[in-house]
Amino acid sequence: MSTPSIATALWSVAPGRAELRDEPLPEPKAGQVRVRMVRSGISRGTEALVLHGRVPDSQVEAMRGPHQQGEFPFAVKYGYMAVGVVENGDLTGKLVHCLHPHQDRFVVDRSAVVPVPEGVPARRAVLAANMETALNGVWDARPGPGDRICVVGGGVVGCLVAWLLGQIPGTQVVLVDTLAGRAGTAAALGVSFELPEDAPPNCDLVVHTSGAPAGLRTALAAAGTEATVLEMSWYGDRPVPVMLGEAFHSRRLVLRSSQVGRIPAHRTARWSYRRRMGVALKLLEDDALDVLLDGQTPFSRLPARLAEICDKPGVLCHSVVYPHADVGP
Repeated sequence: MSTPSIATALWSVAPGRAELRDEPLPEPKAGQVRVRMVRSGISRGTEALVLHGRVPDSQVEAMRGPHQQGEFPFAVKYGYMAVGVVENGDLTGKLVHCLHPHQDRFVVDRSAVVPVPEGVPARRAVLAANMETALNGVWDARPGPGDRICVVGGGVVGCLVAWLLGQIPGTQVVLVDTLAGRAGTAAALGVSFELPEDAPPNCDLVVHTSGAPAGLRTALAAAGTEATVLEMSWYGDRPVPVMLGEAFHSRRLVLRSSQVGRIPAHRTARWSYRRRMGVALKLLEDDALDVLLDGQTPFSRLPARLAEICDKPGVLCHSVVYPHADVGP
């Protein structure tokens, strides 16, 4: 059976506009693998900023994806939630995850792919990059057993953070979101739910993931004296007013950032990025996490639908399905 010599990839080409472009598909060299994409996931927050050309000049290098092509703002091939089947070498037939843009076939170094555990279906494996972000955030947050914890923002990362924190013995975890429908999602993940006006006060730890300045204000208000507010949202080029008056100083709050691009310093001596991704994939074996999967679009229709998917409130993890996705559910 011959292998196609042309691949098709999604490119963001102007504010709010994307297109499919063909490009040569090289033959794998020694130490490389060719991957046939099964599914990819859309990371709404980040990909919306990319699609609309809102990556700040100061963050162009920090935002660059491992297999990105082109330059911000346009034209650029971007994405990092790829799940596919290896077509050559000792991994032939294996389902793998790769931090690669939306593309039907691609060739990368073997070290760039991580095998998906057999207990994780392809549809759920697209959550791996989000789980990796959530895991890194929990490391940064340093929660303890029995803590009262509030997670503000019920997107995919916020839900995964809440789920991870809820696994710690004795913790009382509340997911806070403006969408009342997230109550069902929270229940499926084993945590409580409240609307912002009912967010619990005096928390030991607050994690903010909503991407909205109002959410950060809610997070600061929920923190108890000497508590940490971990900011996991990324706002791109938007200015964010932060209420650092009122009781911020008298309660001696700690406002701390978290970003998946770096493993926390207290773990770098032992943890590699590959080990972190392997653990993220293993964590996805829990069927409860299917509640975060929210619709799918054929790859051929992605340019027409990407802006709608990125901008529609309430969407969780939307998947892209490829025409030869004949392996794994």
